[in-house]
Amino acid sequence: MNQQADKRPWLLENSYEIGDFFDEMFAGDSNPHRHYEPIYEQLRDLSRESFEERRRQADIAFLYQGITFTVYNKEDEGIERIFPFDLIPRIIPHQEWDFLERGLTQRVTALNLFLHDIYHEQRIIREGLIPPELIFGAKHFRREMIGIHPPRNVYAHIVGSDLVRDRNGEYLVLEDNLRSPSGVSYMLENRQAMKRTFPNLFQKYEVRPNEHYPQELLATLRSVAPHDMPDPTVVLLTPGIYNSAYFEHTFLARQMGIEIVEGRDLVVHDNHVYTRTTRGLKPVDVIYRRIDDEFIDPLSFNHDSMLGVSGLLNAYRAGNVTLANAIGTGVADDKAVYAFVPEIIRFYLSEEPILQNVPTYLAMRDEDRKYILDHLDSLVVKSVNESGGYGMLVGTQSTQAERDRFRELIRIAPRNFIAQPTVSLSRHPTYQDGELYGCHVDLRPYILCGEEVRIVPGGLTRVALRKGSLVVNSSQGGGSKDTWVLGK
Repeated sequence: MNQQADKRPWLLENSYEIGDFFDEMFAGDSNPHRHYEPIYEQLRDLSRESFEERRRQADIAFLYQGITFTVYNKEDEGIERIFPFDLIPRIIPHQEWDFLERGLTQRVTALNLFLHDIYHEQRIIREGLIPPELIFGAKHFRREMIGIHPPRNVYAHIVGSDLVRDRNGEYLVLEDNLRSPSGVSYMLENRQAMKRTFPNLFQKYEVRPNEHYPQELLATLRSVAPHDMPDPTVVLLTPGIYNSAYFEHTFLARQMGIEIVEGRDLVVHDNHVYTRTTRGLKPVDVIYRRIDDEFIDPLSFNHDSMLGVSGLLNAYRAGNVTLANAIGTGVADDKAVYAFVPEIIRFYLSEEPILQNVPTYLAMRDEDRKYILDHLDSLVVKSVNESGGYGMLVGTQSTQAERDRFRELIRIAPRNFIAQPTVSLSRHPTYQDGELYGCHVDLRPYILCGEEVRIVPGGLTRVALRKGSLVVNSSQGGGSKDTWVLGK
């Protein structure tokens, strides 16, 4: 290491503590890991004023570009906020990324085979590997999808699997998101912000690019068009401007060069989908949907929906349009089904899982339920159908009243809850309020599945900005970092 590194950066003076966690930047001796040394030296040489100015410029750029998200309060009123961004990037050596890439490819391949099976032969149920009530009782299992063959038998085209690292630095899968995983726009904007703020750092690292994600996404969507069409028309279907992820919807449509549409812009005629234009109706072949199953077709699901397209399921069933992701994929990211993913991998691929799950207790099992109820003060309890950090009890940070409420909920509907031990999530140096301290992080890589599986290097590193918090979701006070995958 550079001898000057013995001089600790001003950011770290008398403030930073590694604690009993795996630290992404520092080893146990408080010296940076080798791949973090250039970052460490850059921080050492920066004045507080210079760092603060760069941080201010990044915030202003996010504001001017409308990089926001919406938080809903108890009155269901949306509050639009700038997405919090930390200037100190997370760095992943290429060997680690190669391991993650293999594990994620294996996982999404098995999950697509699982989805095809449960909507067709249901071998995994008939052979007793998964209880039938787990599948048929899942909120997002759609009987309407039974017997439908999506193009190339791909159900989950865009997947975001959340990864964490435990106290030993081992990567674990915390959960899978197969309906409409969000956040990729922040991943891309974070990279641009870092290039503007620390351009010299990119000369010291061989950072693998992620800017081509929109082109990879578009290629994936085109590859699953029905009837092997040479030049399919792809659109992005959004619920509209009041959706919390609307910024991302418009961003991705613009980057891919495709139309962004709402349900009222589409019409189904003779089981074909068309978009209304000033020149008349134009055929649509692939729909990248950001609308939940329940609202996508008022004829087949929620009859009161004003967001979807009447007759869309019939057009899909006839094989005339591709929906990405397919209807019914949510059954595979049910948090109770998650517990069976290692067995799903073994069953369909005859391979051992490369990436391990966090140990999980199912409240629907009598023995597990008793253990959960006896250890509510030390477990993390999750509702199987909630996301965004909602419907969750962190036992070590809960009150007696909160534990009593969850105890009653679990007894009433045990199928709806799982529990996991509290994972000592890895931490990363993060600058907040004039101080650098370790914040817990996770990683959401984005996996694309069409003719082949593609993973753009990196992902969205989410940060629990509140001191001591384990919840990284933006709706719960979390932020993000740029994620650098090194080329060598």
